[in-house]
Order: sequence, then C-alpha cells, then structure tokens
Amino acid sequence: LEITGGAPELNSGFRALVEGAAELRDTKRPNLRIIDRCNLTVLLEPGQENLVDFLADKKVDIVASLPSYDAAQTDKQRGRKVFQRSVEALKILNGRGYGMEGCKTSPGKRLDLVFNPPGPFLPPKQDLLEAKYHNQLGEQMGIRFNQLITLANMPVKRFFDFLRKKGTLEGYLDLLVRNFNADTVPQVMCTNTVNVGWDGKLYDCDFNQQLELRIGRGVGLDVFSIDSLDDPQLRQAPIRTAAHCFGCTAAQGSSCQGALR
Repeated sequence: LEITGGAPELNSGFRALVEGAAELRDTKRPNLRIIDRCNLTVLLEPGQENLVDFLADKKVDIVASLPSYDAAQTDKQRGRKVFQRSVEALKILNGRGYGMEGCKTSPGKRLDLVFNPPGPFLPPKQDLLEAKYHNQLGEQMGIRFNQLITLANMPVKRFFDFLRKKGTLEGYLDLLVRNFNADTVPQVMCTNTVNVGWDGKLYDCDFNQQLELRIGRGVGLDVFSIDSLDDPQLRQAPIRTAAHCFGCTAAQGSSCQGALR
C-alpha cells in the first residue's frame, strides 16, 4: 500500500488509513508493505512533531523526494531552503532508525530517496547516481538511506504545460519514443498495481489518474463496484494507454520503484 498525494500526511484521514492498514498487516496480511510517499519538509510542519514516531511505530516505509544532493539545485526546483529542511528531516528519520543498512530487507524502517530530472531529458543510470547520492549525503552530511529511485518526467499536466510553453514538447516526446525499450514493458507499474483516487475511482497508474483515464469501460470502475483486487471486472479490464506511457518505457524504464532494467 503506497500512500501519495503531495503531502498525504496532512490529510485528516491519513493516520486512520495507516492504522487500519497496519492492523490488517499484523493480523491477516503479514507481507503487506505500507509506504508513505513523503516530501520530507512536511515532517517539520507545525502539528507534525510526532509524525516520525507514528510512522516508525506503525512500521511504515518512507519514499522521499530529494531532487538533488546539491543544495542550489534542490532549492531551484523546490523553493528556498528546501534542501536545508530536507536534510534536517532526513537526520530526524535516521535518528529514529530509518535508512540503516539492515532496513533494506526489514520492512518498517526503509528509507528510499527519489530523483527526477530538472528538465526535458532522461534520468542517468540509477546505480551510478545512487553512488553519488551516498557519497555526497553520507560522507559529507552523515545521512543514511537505502536506495535511490530514479523517475522519468511524464509529459502530463504541469510538465506537459511547461514543455509546450518552452516549445520542447515535441522534442521530449520524440526522445521518449526513440529510447523505447521493449524489455521494460512486462515490468511497468500498470501491470501489477492499481491506483485508487480519494473518491474510490480506479486507475492503472498515478498518471492515468491525472489524465482521468479510468479502468474499465463506460463510466469506469471504482472500489464500490468490485469485490476485491481479484474481481474479474478488474483483472480483465484492458490497460488504458496514451503517449505519456513512453515515459515509463524509455531507456532503463521508470516505475514507482525506480529503474526497470
């Protein structure tokens, strides 16, 4: 279970959802992994002083966005002092046991970081960039994390509008198509995950949700129209695809868990 949405921790139903999922894991689904997609700075917001303890107590893994190990680049993308606040949040997480070496195989204290390019180009090789992150954050700042996840920028919504405004939309789409890697297709996220909107509507992935491309024919499926994730209506529904899907299949591939090849 991955909980996302910018800063999902600020939603009034976030903790109840985590508590319910944790109880399900502890009583019936021991292999259920709970992940909070976190922007880091939310951990320092007023009223969130006990958030890290809550996540740790409920054994919630964290996937956190950090655009760069360079302060200037991160602040350019995210805003003034975001890097400084992100580093402070990472140290708090490390202090609570997140990101340590053994956490990679032991759920509940895993800490992964996310990188996506600052412009219309593909991310570098994930393993090489991860080594740089470990070097810069670990050796220079004493920060520990488990894995770096590299994501390609999807040409949807704000990034789509940005590319069109800059006159680079056609060039970026061409870049994605030219770098299509058929070996990534069996592993893309839409083949094994389902996105659930706040209102219960079902989508093949986060990006289809942004584009309102719902699973199923007609009005589409939601959590109220299926019995479970094994429901034939869901299992047999074709995956909705469009031009943005080339973002997940370009070069090393891109998914919610990082590079595919």
